[in-house]
Amino acid sequence: MHKYDVTVTTSASPDVVWKLLVDAASWPLWSKVDSLDTARSVDLDPGGDDGVGAVRAFRTGRTVTGERLTEKVEHRLLAYEDAFNTPMHNYHARIELKPTASSGTVIHWYGTYETSRLMGWVMPRYLQKFMQGMAEGLARYAEESQPAQ
Repeated sequence: MHKYDVTVTTSASPDVVWKLLVDAASWPLWSKVDSLDTARSVDLDPGGDDGVGAVRAFRTGRTVTGERLTEKVEHRLLAYEDAFNTPMHNYHARIELKPTASSGTVIHWYGTYETSRLMGWVMPRYLQKFMQGMAEGLARYAEESQPAQ
């Protein structure tokens, strides 16, 4: 079993960060994914508030991965597992949001997965770096999207 674990702090409020997380259509704006593949996604909310059971298919280069939302606690937790993901198996991830004393948000994004022995040499380092970029992109975009105070 492999894992990644990333923590990033943003000045954006948990509300702003949460709205970006639950709206799959926003992910290509702030993350390392190229696009949302709506043809392979299932039960996306047209209002941008995807619920438990929704499958969100993201394209990065030529690879499309599907993630099924498994748990959702408003403004605090979004969890997902692999619905279809060729290089990984038994993938489970959690994104926890915690407010800071200064009205910002701590984003804790972590997951576990299995992969082939060959991919096991490459995937842990690659995925740790990829997910760090995802969390940093979310934090930065949330700050830019935050309404003026």
